[in-house]
Amino acid sequence: MATPHRALRTPTAPAPRPPCPPFPSLVPPPGTDERQPTAAAVLDELLAGNARCTGGLPRQPYVRPTGRRPCAVVIGCVDAPVPPELVLDQPLGELLCVRTAGLVLDEAVLASVQYGVQELGAPLVLVLGHERCAAVAATLERLRTGAPVPGHLELLVEEIAPAAHRTRNRPGDWAEHTLRAQTTWVRDAIRADPAFGAAQVVAARVDAGSGLVSLLP
Repeated sequence: MATPHRALRTPTAPAPRPPCPPFPSLVPPPGTDERQPTAAAVLDELLAGNARCTGGLPRQPYVRPTGRRPCAVVIGCVDAPVPPELVLDQPLGELLCVRTAGLVLDEAVLASVQYGVQELGAPLVLVLGHERCAAVAATLERLRTGAPVPGHLELLVEEIAPAAHRTRNRPGDWAEHTLRAQTTWVRDAIRADPAFGAAQVVAARVDAGSGLVSLLP
């Protein structure tokens, strides 16, 4: 039987969020309607940016306007090949990125995401896992061998192991199944938390070879 993820502290009710300024590509022409972009529009821009990146036509670098606030919070992995700003072809500062090994959640991560949603008004939270995650691979190796986990790395194994246990008997690539299960679990945990009720929360996976981002069901 899989060990459940440890309980996360229930935060206070969310405060009203301020308006979120639009992405450069979503800025309407002068004199037209300047309503805040929706989470769907922001997600479309991120996926369009990924298409530019993987198609060899990125528009970065360019200067982000002074005073702009991030329009999306991205929970990503610390692995070097997947910096969200490059994968999604967005200027530095356009995304509020919170990166932990294996997308592991703790109170500091949740507080950072809540800050982006409530204080900065980001309408979208994107949980971005990636193929060949080293933290997932390390967790599976510990589960296979039973080797002791040194120091603070124990937290990573404890938090990723439930996804590994749930998928162990599935045919195919155990690491891939675990990565997908971990990514969608983080998405579902954030969706269920009232602190993030103002934002749309989605999960996605980055292909290690092409860099292509695909949404997870």
